[in-house]
Amino acid sequence: MKKSLSLVTGLVLSLMSISALAQSTTFNMVPSAGAVAAGCISGAKGRVTINSLGNVEVMHMEASGLPPKTEFDAFVIQLPNAPFGLSWYQGDLTTDEHGNGVADFIGRFSIETFIVAPGTGPAPVVFTDTPFPDVNTNPQTGPVHTYHVGLWFGSPAAAAAAGCPNTETPFNGTHTAGIQALSTRNYGNLNGPLRRIQ
Repeated sequence: MKKSLSLVTGLVLSLMSISALAQSTTFNMVPSAGAVAAGCISGAKGRVTINSLGNVEVMHMEASGLPPKTEFDAFVIQLPNAPFGLSWYQGDLTTDEHGNGVADFIGRFSIETFIVAPGTGPAPVVFTDTPFPDVNTNPQTGPVHTYHVGLWFGSPAAAAAAGCPNTETPFNGTHTAGIQALSTRNYGNLNGPLRRIQ
């Protein structure tokens, strides 16, 4: 009886592990509100797959219809459109000669994705150029969930070369990015696709 109970318990735990590993979701990204308003990169699109590994997720991002050989910057964001809310830089995606790009990021991309600052404190000032210099302290905030994904041009010049506005934004590692290219604005502000992963 003990042996059977141990076997059943082991089987249930194995199935639970397989279920955690198998949890995934796929969603599309569309041209950003800024790109649509400017009438640029109208054929651009993205597809993101999130695969849960239990304690961490893998976000696989594919983009197409973008300018060739161009660097973009991926962020997890609170809101899909301006003012974007709290945003977390994930890394870069660079397109090939056909305007296609692929990138993979590992982190917490689930219903548990959030930013919190229980209090204010000193922050390192590394980049000081205007218009987006580093601040030397953080604002206090309770937990804020960030369930959307956005992709920004790596520079205003790259955006302008694609027929988009050459507006400078802080959405790259040195705070000198171009406008948002793709986003999950096809999902409601409070219902971003990352919350699908439980």
